[in-house]
Amino acid sequence: MTDKQEQKSAYRQSLSTLLKETESSEKGLSSAQVKLKLEEDGFNQLEEAKKKSSLQLFFETFKDAMVIVLLIVAVVQMVMGSYVESLVIFAVLLLNSVVSVVQTKKAEGSLEALKSLSAPDARVLRDGQEQTVAAKELVTGDLVLLEAGDYVPADGRLLETGALKIDEGMLTGESVPVEKEVREIQSNVPIGDRINMVHSGTIVTYGRGKFLVTATGGRTEIGQVAGLLQSAVEPKTPLQKGLDGFSKKLSLAILGLSLVILGIQLARLFLGNSSGNMTEDIVQAFMFAVAVAVAAIPEALQSIVTIVLSIGTKTMARKNAIIRKLPAVETLGSASIICTDKTGTLTQNKMTVVDYYLVNGQTGTFNSMPDSWSEDEKRLMEISVLANDSVYAEDGSKLGDPTETALIDFSELSNQPYQEIRENYPRMAELPFDSDRKLMSTLHTIDGELLLMTKGGPDIVFARSSQVLLNGKVVPLTAEMKQQLQQQNEQFSQRALRVLAFAYKPVKNEAITLSDENDLILVGLLAMIDPPRKEVFQAVKDAKSAGIKTIMITGDHKTTAVAIAQDIGIFSEGDRALTGAELDDLSEQELIAILSSVTVYARVSPENKIRIVQAWQQQGHISAMTGDGVNDAPALKQADIGIAMGTGTDVAKDASAMILTDDNFASIVSAVEVGRNVFDNIKKAIAYLFAGNLGAIIAIIFALIANWVNPFTALQLLFINLVNDSLPAIALGMEKAEPTIMNRQPVNPNAGIFAGGTLISVAYRGIIIACGVITAQWLGMQYSPEMGVAMAFSTLILSRTLQTLPARSNTQTAFQAGLFSNKMVLLAIVVCGGLYSLTLLPGLREIFAIPAYFGFNQIMICLGLAIGAVVLMEITKLILKAIQK
Repeated sequence: MTDKQEQKSAYRQSLSTLLKETESSEKGLSSAQVKLKLEEDGFNQLEEAKKKSSLQLFFETFKDAMVIVLLIVAVVQMVMGSYVESLVIFAVLLLNSVVSVVQTKKAEGSLEALKSLSAPDARVLRDGQEQTVAAKELVTGDLVLLEAGDYVPADGRLLETGALKIDEGMLTGESVPVEKEVREIQSNVPIGDRINMVHSGTIVTYGRGKFLVTATGGRTEIGQVAGLLQSAVEPKTPLQKGLDGFSKKLSLAILGLSLVILGIQLARLFLGNSSGNMTEDIVQAFMFAVAVAVAAIPEALQSIVTIVLSIGTKTMARKNAIIRKLPAVETLGSASIICTDKTGTLTQNKMTVVDYYLVNGQTGTFNSMPDSWSEDEKRLMEISVLANDSVYAEDGSKLGDPTETALIDFSELSNQPYQEIRENYPRMAELPFDSDRKLMSTLHTIDGELLLMTKGGPDIVFARSSQVLLNGKVVPLTAEMKQQLQQQNEQFSQRALRVLAFAYKPVKNEAITLSDENDLILVGLLAMIDPPRKEVFQAVKDAKSAGIKTIMITGDHKTTAVAIAQDIGIFSEGDRALTGAELDDLSEQELIAILSSVTVYARVSPENKIRIVQAWQQQGHISAMTGDGVNDAPALKQADIGIAMGTGTDVAKDASAMILTDDNFASIVSAVEVGRNVFDNIKKAIAYLFAGNLGAIIAIIFALIANWVNPFTALQLLFINLVNDSLPAIALGMEKAEPTIMNRQPVNPNAGIFAGGTLISVAYRGIIIACGVITAQWLGMQYSPEMGVAMAFSTLILSRTLQTLPARSNTQTAFQAGLFSNKMVLLAIVVCGGLYSLTLLPGLREIFAIPAYFGFNQIMICLGLAIGAVVLMEITKLILKAIQK
């Protein structure tokens, strides 16, 4: 039997069996037993897998195919004596590696946050005496004492309870504390229904208890979550997959092309086509091959993509989405599935009274004029406020059980200050709530009469009532009345409403006992729910129109989940809902067969959440997953993009790629729109870079075939790739979203980065740039080979700079897109023009191989060719658009 199976069966075994298996007794363990168990099982703490060092991560960045090619180029440059060019390449590679390591290290920390949830100390019974020990020294068989405010230090089976309530939201995702009981459970139930168990890391909110430790460290439920966190694999983003695949192909093509060019040049030399200086000719042959490699690889690509993603993070931050991991920006734009929690994300995370029922059949909502209330309404409100321990703090926060705070909210919203009722009728005595009787009663003097005010579960209150308040009069509770009340309670339950019943009773003295909670006078029912956020309804519609399927995954009961899902448009006719237990019974084939029809998952475990995410990923979908609890962390890490709530646990935040500051589903949909725009803009930047590089490669190959001199030096190409092209590419990352961006289907993750017409755009723009450059070199060579190089370089840099305008859209011209709608593009063109003019300054001309007799006339020719190239690009774009229609 595995540790997980042992832990799951602990709530189903008898206490006597558990005591025997853990070698414990009513007096707890002996010191000798504890010592032996610590040696066998280890400390009660989470173990962390060994992480890669920063140095390991640094060296791993050099495994990329394009990086390897650049390293080869840099080494060749250094051997050939071109130290400046090689140092520039080394500097770029070093910078990219450092950025990558920093981002990876920032993403770590989920398990450290998980460890912080453990309690520092625990009160235990050992050797028959109560003592305080370090929580990490707990072992199975220890008897631990709990009281309000304690962190539960280990998993265990309850032996005693006194009105014990525990907040298990970090494991189940639900905000309402669970009432714990000492009882037998025979069936297999999810964590949220194991009311006879306590779990490590949860918090005692009310009452007291004693439990037998059944699991410690990695064998606890939170330990299982830690294990899932370590095993969860963060998938690569669509952009990363596309660039990885393309970079491998490009690198092989570059190496192959460089070797072919080198072979052709060397063959020409050895066949007698030498200048007379064989050594210099061989060096030039190598430089020709190097030039192709430098021209083809966009050295600044990684930095540009990072900057464009960073721009997207700022936009998302304004929409309440904080990005922790940069790639998440473009991943979100590709999302086709959003798996979202219910509580707090789709709903308000605030229990709210939405209906009531009196014995006379009156239902609906209270009016806001207390003076006009009937006697029945007044009494219902009085009981709900008086038999209630919740309060508003001075800072406006609400203290108490969410159900009880909903009742005083109801009073305030009905224009009846709850404090006014409490001041008029002070509490004189009370019978606190406990999980056995499921009632709470308080004593007050109202109109000179001692009244016991009682609230509790409807079935319990119905059974204990003998009379009812009907239109201000107390009359016997008939079978017909009771049936009506039970039917109304059932109707409320079918609407997934939580229902409480309210009753009262005159008593003779202040010494109230539990026996006084009989022969009650039933007044009515109040029904409440955690209602959907108002903005969620439109957000779900927007997601549908964008081709995104929304799936609810919650720890709540199926009935409640389906009711909310139907209300907000997630659950439609023909859809299915599954519980975690039902999901466990399905094979992988059975799950895949029904996957597309299941829109609600209820009472799920952390393993269930990971399985759901993986199932959609296996179907080729990009999946987003929201969550706030510890139980959500593994799935947040496994998902293509994990989205944590701002009010969630640190564990969930550390495992996520994005944090919602307002915990609102609508903010996710808004972030998707930004993500799509960022993805579009990155593709525009990539197309811009590769179109310019393609133009340079074609010009080099043409010069080789025509037996011309190399049109560019390596330094010229590095200047263009690293300095000149960076600003326009970044400016393209600031383009506004197209109006129809949320009316199209999500990006296909397998389509590649040049899909959707991008490859065609790169090809025709690259060819047009090459034609201009080749023409310029030919014109320059009429003067001298050096003039040909200078004019080729000038035409290439000007063409690539002005290419920013047609690169703004694949379907619209720069004027159609709005010439001034992205002023950063115009600024980038002006700055690049200034950078080019610097290469013409004395002292820099020599470095950039521009002869002194290269003057104004040549500049105008190069500029004219560049402008002509841009005009041709825009005309070609319009022709292609017309053909596609």
